[in-house]
Amino acid sequence: MDDLSRRSLLAAGAATAATVAAGCARRPGHAMAGGAAGAAPEPATPDSPTADSSGAAPSTPAKPPTTLIGDGSTSDTGPQPNQPQPAPLELGERPPQFVVFSWDGAGELDDRLFSRFRQLAKDYNGSMTFFLSGIYTLPEAKKELYHPPQHHVGASDIGYLSDQHIRDTLTQIGAAWLEGHEVGTHFNGHFCGTNGVGKWSPEEWDSEIEQAMSFVMNWRTNTGFTDLPALPFDYRKELIGGRTPCLEGQRNLLPTAAARGWKYDASGPGGLQVWPQKIQGGALWDMPLQSIPFPGHTFQVLSMDYNIMFNQSGDNPKGNPAMRAAWQQQARDSYLAGFERTYTTNRAPMYIGNHFEGWNGGIYMNAVEDVLKVIAEKPEVKLVSFRQLVQWLEAQDPAVLRKLQSLAVGESPAGGWSSFLGAPH
Repeated sequence: MDDLSRRSLLAAGAATAATVAAGCARRPGHAMAGGAAGAAPEPATPDSPTADSSGAAPSTPAKPPTTLIGDGSTSDTGPQPNQPQPAPLELGERPPQFVVFSWDGAGELDDRLFSRFRQLAKDYNGSMTFFLSGIYTLPEAKKELYHPPQHHVGASDIGYLSDQHIRDTLTQIGAAWLEGHEVGTHFNGHFCGTNGVGKWSPEEWDSEIEQAMSFVMNWRTNTGFTDLPALPFDYRKELIGGRTPCLEGQRNLLPTAAARGWKYDASGPGGLQVWPQKIQGGALWDMPLQSIPFPGHTFQVLSMDYNIMFNQSGDNPKGNPAMRAAWQQQARDSYLAGFERTYTTNRAPMYIGNHFEGWNGGIYMNAVEDVLKVIAEKPEVKLVSFRQLVQWLEAQDPAVLRKLQSLAVGESPAGGWSSFLGAPH
């Protein structure tokens, strides 16, 4: 079964776009307590910073106990490791350039793209958001457990994963969370278009979310796997946002998301490169895919791999091989043009959306990797998850946020950042 039979393409037109992820750099993880087996600890000295006034070394804080949840598919292991500590901007301080790289579906298949980008994030000390499709943890033999709204039992417009791919996906998700990445949701069956999620009611969205959570939190029962560790997080607490299939159905999702206490939604199509604002009565941060420059064209494209592909080879993911080098360069240049526009002006966070897909020979994966490597080396750039970006936004003075939100696309602050965000006159 090829990639396209496993998951549906986004139904998007020529002007559709995706997201770029950015945020704060993570703190290095703390070493685990204890040394090599059989090794004696280094003695503390009276003037050692680790010794108290009596000269005795203080006890090492105990690692929080792991509490298994339900059937042991998930667990509470304490605060998530490798998280930045958000702080308010100082007077006159230029804001960081946040970039959020996000992934729809987030299954680990034979091409090992999940592994590839986890390693890339580790190499550049960045965090990402993985929007997990809940049925990627549900075996096809148990598909009768899925009751999609307005569709027959077990229906899905993306394929169910093989048992091995479910195992690999669970392994990647657990490791990603421990490294500091966010696990959001891409819901389940990926229904788009005429009979898609755009017709769902808030109550039907609630059912879809509850089922996605249930599949993740009961994979051990549903798969029968006994040799994999529990996922190291409580998904009921971890899940604070998602992206809908094909960027459809946001209007009726929002009341449900707000009622569940979510913090953001990343389903909006055709957003602009401006600072995010809250929607749904101030309950949720709106993090839409953004329109970015598209080299060689007068129109802009959404900051997502599929939307760039659609403008290059239509709905054919195996386009002309002779064009692939040029298309890869165009995709790279499009992302970088969007980045430079905000980096050199209003510093609005950039969102990039992707899929673990080999469309047009994998050129979009190569383009995104190249872009991440280029921008990660620039001063004041922070590669973050949506969760981390939300935490930073909520740590800021509301008056400062209002000033940032007043800047238009490509608009630099009047008088420079020190004046624009300086002390009031």
